[in-house]
Amino acid sequence: MPSFPKPTPILACFKSPIWAWGKWLLLAFLALRVWFWWVTFPNPDEAYYWLWGQHPGISYYDHPPFHAWVQGAMAAVLGRSTLALRLPNLVSSLILVVTADRICRYLYGEDGGDRLWLVLLLVAASPLFFLFLALAWHDHWLITFTVLSSFCFVRFVDSYLTTGQGQSSYLLGAALCLGLAGLCKYTALFVGLGFLAVLLTHRELWRLWRDSRLYLALGVLALTLSPILLWNIQNDFFSFRFYGDRTTSHELSFNLLQPLVFLALCGLIFGPVQSWATWRLWQRRRLLSQSLVRPSLYPTLALWIFGLSTATFTALSLVSVAVYYWNILAYPLLFPLLADLFYRARPEGAVEDGPLLASQPPLRYLKPMVIAQGLGLFTAAALIFHYAVVPFTAFFGLADPDSAALYGWQQLSAAVTAQAEALDHPLLLTTDYRSASALAYSLDNPDVIALSGRIDQFDFWYNASAMQGRDGVLLGEKWHPICPAHLAMFERTEPPVTLQVRRFGLLLQTYEIITGYTFQAGPEAYPLTAGYPLAFTSDGEQCWPEP
Repeated sequence: MPSFPKPTPILACFKSPIWAWGKWLLLAFLALRVWFWWVTFPNPDEAYYWLWGQHPGISYYDHPPFHAWVQGAMAAVLGRSTLALRLPNLVSSLILVVTADRICRYLYGEDGGDRLWLVLLLVAASPLFFLFLALAWHDHWLITFTVLSSFCFVRFVDSYLTTGQGQSSYLLGAALCLGLAGLCKYTALFVGLGFLAVLLTHRELWRLWRDSRLYLALGVLALTLSPILLWNIQNDFFSFRFYGDRTTSHELSFNLLQPLVFLALCGLIFGPVQSWATWRLWQRRRLLSQSLVRPSLYPTLALWIFGLSTATFTALSLVSVAVYYWNILAYPLLFPLLADLFYRARPEGAVEDGPLLASQPPLRYLKPMVIAQGLGLFTAAALIFHYAVVPFTAFFGLADPDSAALYGWQQLSAAVTAQAEALDHPLLLTTDYRSASALAYSLDNPDVIALSGRIDQFDFWYNASAMQGRDGVLLGEKWHPICPAHLAMFERTEPPVTLQVRRFGLLLQTYEIITGYTFQAGPEAYPLTAGYPLAFTSDGEQCWPEP
């Protein structure tokens, strides 16, 4: 009998009974994801971050710079397109899948391939992760780098406990990937706190505090994060102040109901079945090591990060605002552990597609998993319909402004271009960062500027000397109207042109376009000064009655 080479791990994965059970579900999620990536016009925040990439910098006001650097590189090579915009999501998703495979095989040995498919089913069915891994925001890189960093950290501390030494490359890799996560979003802090908690709560690891490699790793982390600090030093620490203001700008009041609302929303968006499985996981947390093929601190780290992040934002919601997606790093490391909850071990001597496997379902808790997949597919399809076809809110009256901002940009950019044709080197202006970003992307013109009461990245690009005295076209809408203060920044203006954006006959938003002459730009950094005439609200949703 001829001998055949043993299947590679990738090919072996497709022999899994879990794959046989869930392949059509996973392919359906994949089809929805590709449809979203290929068809949907950029969400205004996606366009905003694309625009950052057209203005290279060491960091930015709203977020750290990594995502902008990638968007700038993609646009430089591939030009402006939805493919170039969302191709990084595909790259990060592939890295995440490979890392999840390595984690499952590290924790569960030969059965890791089965659990990988369960991880993918649970992730795909989570509305939170379907959306945030699909959108070209900072979060998809944040999730990927934190999972990579955590796996490297676990590999190091596990080997350190076993051999007393540990592999230095894993420690340095953990520091580098944690730094890259920090260059995506500041919430990477919770992963670092999880590492710290593991080091402090395991006496066997205390010797590491006398190990020079730990301080070398901290140096790598600090060096990786240095662009953020340098930008803030150069810009009066505006970015750090922004995040402080986000949690203190609301009136501080003790509200016992708000944490319940926050946790309920987190559970719903993470997925009801995924949340139920997390509760079951917490109940059996002392038994998690029994399924592992080796002693590992992975479950400990996953629960520390989950607990620290969730507890912090729950406590914050007691007195201020906490948004469900701020807690997104609480969950990624849990998925391989949740997969084990659903995993049914193959009987002794069973082979793929054999009678022993055919006699029982390939996973436990079959009904909850089916419910999770059904809810996930319904939610994913609904999100794509909302983003790409028509906002659901439009069926109940006027569409909500955030959703309306997704539509009509071909029509609007054509109207703005027509108004600007009669002007010499015109300014292209809008009343909000969202509309400015969408218009810039639609026109492939990075010079569009937002004139808004809200501080945003456009205020740091404001070049008063280059804008002074020029004529311009200003776009506004009912959410962020053109105010008397806007008009007063021109020597004279023409009457507005009104445009309505409709979808299938449903009114989504009403815009106004005005042509203004001889723009008065004020001093340098004018939008960041107390005398800026538009600084009358936090987001520019209303006008003062007088300029």
